[in-house]
Amino acid sequence: MGQEVHLLPLLISVMGLAGIAIWHMQGQGHPTQRLIVQIAVFLSMTAVLAYARIVPFRFDPADLNGANALMVSAKILWWVHLSWAVIGFVRIYIVLDGRPREARLIQDLVVAIVYLGVLLSIMAFVFGVPIGTLLATSGVIAIILGLALQSTLSDVFSGIALTLGRPYVIGDFIYLSDGTEGRVVATNWRSTYLLTGAHNIVVLPNSVLAKLGLTNVSRPDENHQIDLSIRVAPTHMPRTIVEVMRTVLDSCNLIVKQPPPNVVLAGIDGSAVTVELQFRVTSPAQRGAARTEVIDLVYRHCKANGLQLAFPPESPLAGDYLRSALRPAMPPAQSLIDAISIFSLLSQEERNVLAASASRRTFSPGAEIAQEGGRLASLMIVRAGIIAMRKGDEEVARLAPGDFFGEQGSLAGLAEQHGLYAVTRVTVYEIDQTAFAPLLRERPELAEDLAAHLAHREGFGVHSGVLTIHNERRRLDLLKGIRSIFRVHREHLNP
Repeated sequence: MGQEVHLLPLLISVMGLAGIAIWHMQGQGHPTQRLIVQIAVFLSMTAVLAYARIVPFRFDPADLNGANALMVSAKILWWVHLSWAVIGFVRIYIVLDGRPREARLIQDLVVAIVYLGVLLSIMAFVFGVPIGTLLATSGVIAIILGLALQSTLSDVFSGIALTLGRPYVIGDFIYLSDGTEGRVVATNWRSTYLLTGAHNIVVLPNSVLAKLGLTNVSRPDENHQIDLSIRVAPTHMPRTIVEVMRTVLDSCNLIVKQPPPNVVLAGIDGSAVTVELQFRVTSPAQRGAARTEVIDLVYRHCKANGLQLAFPPESPLAGDYLRSALRPAMPPAQSLIDAISIFSLLSQEERNVLAASASRRTFSPGAEIAQEGGRLASLMIVRAGIIAMRKGDEEVARLAPGDFFGEQGSLAGLAEQHGLYAVTRVTVYEIDQTAFAPLLRERPELAEDLAAHLAHREGFGVHSGVLTIHNERRRLDLLKGIRSIFRVHREHLNP
């Protein structure tokens, strides 16, 4: 029996070392299997210790004799496997709301406490070190270290508080009261990392972040409201101005339509009616593009409906807005043609000829203007209203005053890629093919310029937004179509 008791510490040591070897062989990719092995090894070692009547959490001075070195080794390995089993459980099951990355700080804190507890237990129950005296001495050292590491400890505890409070998680977009904004890409014991809109990483100490006011744009979702104030000269009733601004928001392609955007009258005085446009975008990254589109459409719809933007109150010209509003306006067709990019290739005299040939058409709400795959024989410029572009049953974009369509059919003989439908009452100016024939006859190089310009426009979005397709083959197809159509017109005019 004595020989058996003597061999039991050796058996425990062998089991502990075998458990360590198996733990390393399994690797970090199998945490559950590792935990099962650790628990199995720990329970086996505990069973052997109980069989041998060895209590690992009681100090025995006889264990420190040279002959009992295996007993010391067995107790140390038992405590090590106890700590690893607990840590394995912590790593797998202590996760905040199913988010392991956000729980990392808490896990690390618990692991540190487990390791510290095991270290003190080994010192007390294996080597007989008086822990009370040690803790009293370490308290003085802790005070000194705390004063030296005050900033670091503040960051650590602030990080713990932020993790427990969870005002944000990895991936959230946040605003800080000091003006900093960005998406949270990483957090650790000391700092939080934000990816800004300028594609820079801002490193914020957790203690600083905990003191700042924080707005989480990603909660409950990333829909982000934008408020835009517009000052309009009071030459029309406020109700009319509100209706025009609602049309502006209805014609936007980049804003969220549900919940619907809103128009609020914010104020009125002798120089302006102030309206506030309230709309949302799908994410903070869309703010710039959406504001740009809304401002562009405000200008176009105001121009289309006879509204004039007011001068700033501090401007010395603010008192002259009525005189400028009552000046004779340029004919609508002329002003629209002058504003269209493809006609910038023409001289003012040539644009005047096109404007004189333009005819006015109106479409009722819901009317079909062009079928997908059909061909329009005229170039149409939107004077007022909103037109929906559809691909099948899906709406892909909207056209607003100043936009134009039909150039592929009228100038190149190509089919329309989208169906076009009136959302509101729509007024357009129509220019047919025959109006371009004299221009191309007098300026043959104009066909080259128009083909390149149209191909470039197709390479961009409806409002020259994101680059999609632009290649030489498309330019050649357009050039071939333009020459083919106007060759027929030339032969018809000069038989």
